[in-house]
Amino acid sequence: MQARLDFYKANPAVIKAILGLEEHINKSSLDKPLAELVRLRASQINGCAFCVDMHVTDARKGGETERRLATVVTWRETPFFTDRERAALEWTEAVTLVSQDHVPGLVWELVKPHFSDEEIMDLTLLIAAINTWNRFAIAFRKLPA
Repeated sequence: MQARLDFYKANPAVIKAILGLEEHINKSSLDKPLAELVRLRASQINGCAFCVDMHVTDARKGGETERRLATVVTWRETPFFTDRERAALEWTEAVTLVSQDHVPGLVWELVKPHFSDEEIMDLTLLIAAINTWNRFAIAFRKLPA
């Protein structure tokens, strides 16, 4: 596979806009390890090799264990994630796959007890941002370094 274009250079204003979202996310109350799990799971669903590679690397740097990283894809079948992380991963899957089930009420009921309204907004923005990055990386064939 060969990269199609360097989207960072092709239109820096677009990247600046997306980085504005990231700046807000980084200032939010969402903890960094949780944010990396969310980014990783959405990237796995979307099949974004560049982003999966990057977020596994970033999660490791943040202290995430190999065991948890290896089982994010099967998080429902492991005891390695907290209830809050499970709620975030459930929300991530539903929002990323929005065209399939339109974020069912059951998923809303699972996430609501673990996050404030402000945190749910920040979590949803995080999911939207990583889905945006995934689409750019996949469309333009951004390759892992």
